[in-house]
Amino acid sequence: MLTLKHFVLQKEVLNLYRQVIRASRSIPDPSTRSETVAWFRSEIERDRHLTDISVIESKINAILRELHQVLRVS
Repeated sequence: MLTLKHFVLQKEVLNLYRQVIRASRSIPDPSTRSETVAWFRSEIERDRHLTDISVIESKINAILRELHQVLRVS
C-alpha cells in the first residue's frame, strides 16, 4: 500500500522528468538531445518498482546530480 509520501515522491519524479526535458533543450544536437532524454527516462523506468522511501529519495538525488552534470557539460 502506498502512503502519502509515495504520492508526493511520484509527483517529484514527474516534475524531475519535466525538468530533464526542459533542460535538454539547451543541447544543440537533436540526436544527442533525444538520447539524453531517453537515458534519463530509462533510469526512471528502471526504478519504477521501488517502494522504499529512502531508496526512492536517494535515486531522485542521484538523477538530480546527473542532470546538473549533463547541464555543465553541454
